[in-house]
Amino acid sequence: MAQEQGEFIDRQGSIALFSYTSVENIKAENNQVASIVDLSNNQIAVRMLMRAFVFEKALMEEHFNESYIESDLYPQAIFQGTIIGLDLSITEPQTRKIQGVFTLRGIEKELDFKATISKEKNRFTISGKLELTVADFNIKIPPLLAPNIADTITINFSFEYEPYEN
Repeated sequence: MAQEQGEFIDRQGSIALFSYTSVENIKAENNQVASIVDLSNNQIAVRMLMRAFVFEKALMEEHFNESYIESDLYPQAIFQGTIIGLDLSITEPQTRKIQGVFTLRGIEKELDFKATISKEKNRFTISGKLELTVADFNIKIPPLLAPNIADTITINFSFEYEPYEN
């Protein structure tokens, strides 16, 4: 897989979010995240529907969609970026920086994080984690609930790409 070019896609990528506080842990998973990578220029794009996040408790899911993310107004989040220094001639997993812009609730934020990239035959995976600050996206937490939600949310992601065919 030394000289692959073109687009690779994952239609069911996984993103999990986690908020830790001494009062309560909040976990949610979204396994319907779409991502495409263009290996001719190392561009990556990710699109996730916010209502596809599944929480342990129905009330958490309701608060997430209605009060914090406002999923009716902002139904999706998007990341567009570049994988820096990707070398597909390397057969071992490699850690690379990804830089780009994440849009959530209509607010754009530049992100810079590391990801592990592995390949096997004509498929490859990109996985890692990053942290997002709630205040960066103008998410208002009511004072009564503030002890239950961390200021910084951990995001774990995993994508398994295969060649894109029209």
